[in-house]
Amino acid sequence: MKRYLDVCRKLQKADLVLKHAKILNVFTKEWIEGDLAICDGRIIGMGSYSGEVEQDLKGKYIVPGFIDSHIHIESSMISPYAFSHTVLPFGTTTLIADPHEIANVSGLNGIHYMLKESENLSVSLYYMLPSCVPATPMESSGAILEAEDLQTLMDHPRILGLGEMMNFPGVLFGDPNVHAKLKVAGDKVIDGHAPGLKGDDLVAYAFSGIQTDHECSEIEEVLERLRLGMTVQIRKGSAANNLHAIVSELVKTHLPLDNCVFCTDDKHIEHIFKDGHINSNIRESIALGIDPIEAYCMASYYPARVYQLKKKGALAPGYDADLIVMNDIESAAPTHVMTNGKWQYIQGQPVEISTASNLERRYEEIPGIFNSVNCDPITANDLDIPLEGNEAYVMGLIDFQILTKKLVCQVPTSDGKFQANHTYSKLAVFERHHRTGQKGLAIIKNFNIYNGAIAQTIAHDSHNIVCVGDNDQDMVLAVNTLIEKQGGIVIVSNGKVMEHLNLPIAGLMSHLSAEQVTHKLSDLLEVAKTLEINSNIDPFLTLAFMALPVIPELKLTDRGLFDVSTFKHIGIQP
Repeated sequence: MKRYLDVCRKLQKADLVLKHAKILNVFTKEWIEGDLAICDGRIIGMGSYSGEVEQDLKGKYIVPGFIDSHIHIESSMISPYAFSHTVLPFGTTTLIADPHEIANVSGLNGIHYMLKESENLSVSLYYMLPSCVPATPMESSGAILEAEDLQTLMDHPRILGLGEMMNFPGVLFGDPNVHAKLKVAGDKVIDGHAPGLKGDDLVAYAFSGIQTDHECSEIEEVLERLRLGMTVQIRKGSAANNLHAIVSELVKTHLPLDNCVFCTDDKHIEHIFKDGHINSNIRESIALGIDPIEAYCMASYYPARVYQLKKKGALAPGYDADLIVMNDIESAAPTHVMTNGKWQYIQGQPVEISTASNLERRYEEIPGIFNSVNCDPITANDLDIPLEGNEAYVMGLIDFQILTKKLVCQVPTSDGKFQANHTYSKLAVFERHHRTGQKGLAIIKNFNIYNGAIAQTIAHDSHNIVCVGDNDQDMVLAVNTLIEKQGGIVIVSNGKVMEHLNLPIAGLMSHLSAEQVTHKLSDLLEVAKTLEINSNIDPFLTLAFMALPVIPELKLTDRGLFDVSTFKHIGIQP
């Protein structure tokens, strides 16, 4: 401490001084021209300093490292270790992840796995404990986590609170199990998930202690939550991208933005490589008219304050030296990325190369993580959808969204059964955790798959097997191949497996590097294009959300077609 104080008082030299920079002060909302001094991974101060090592930045900008306030790493299909190396070059130095995907497959073991695999990373990786395992009682998950289970981990130093509370009916109706989980969080943060919730119901939701929501898709939802003191997480993900719709209207309100933060929620790694991570949220927000300083605060200081990360999100004495150097503020493109006082990336290149052996050594054998697909092979009879007449409920897929419409349509039939075609596809969900044989079947419009099928073990949130296709033969082969390979994504056409990606870690993540998985996903997408799938959707992310019974309006679980508005299962016909 004496040495740090002497450096603060300029009686000793700092370890490193970044000289002649424009430094963002998030407290006063101004750019300070001068030097930034660093010792032992911590910021000493800004002003005029001498250092054992000095680096002249020649007028470049320095901002705090970016924070993703809500993300599911499992959705990247790579491990926490591999993911951290994917987002660091884009300036993301802190991740706040909700591991409810793997928890729905493997319970507490899944959370222990994620904690273990994210130790001693260059990125600071924190977790929110999953509040909804299963997401609702309307589907079959691989595990059930009650309040007493969550209590065992709530005091872990990298657990920041309770993850997104999707069961908002349980909150509103005072379900004792739901409120026991809210109580477990204590003084820590409770994340929300309440698309479409408004009025008195939203007031009750906020009163219950829920502090954030990342599901806003229009400005009215944003304003209502801000007026209740909630934090709005503005999402730019792969399947759900609400940023443009929200920010383009938010700038017109001239309201304070200190309760607005950025997140990605679910973003495929190939989209990260092409578009960036949180820096993409910043760049687009600035282009839409958000003040640049506010945009950078929304990516750093504001989320750090919400999640009580007292040494993150600012460049000030005593704060962690997590920072980014940029040539300009509009592009939000880092030239240098530092965490804990060490350069991690310079000009987009890693300072230390991660070898394959470094990647492989991080995997630990934890029960319930591998060989997680427990399901008997299916036959064509398992896919029959009997209909009386031609009228049926149909899941109407919306372009660029994970929402669906509840439609009533005249659908094609043959011999008293639904007959899929290019307009109306068949959707199936098979329970894969406990070999129960349970299944759900439905009709979906606007997926537009032709002459093939896709099956995957990524199906939010219980991650049963989900399959879409236009013919039973290809659907059977896709599902059974997935069972044989113990998880992943499979594309079938004309009775042949065209492409597949193995995901042996809980059926959700690969052992491969980000680059290898990206290459595989690129191959999968190219094959998907040959099946004439709707070009306005990401086929794999969209398919994953078709089984999530907390996103309006109509979804499919292993127990059947689910009406989100009435929160109950319904028959295939009105």
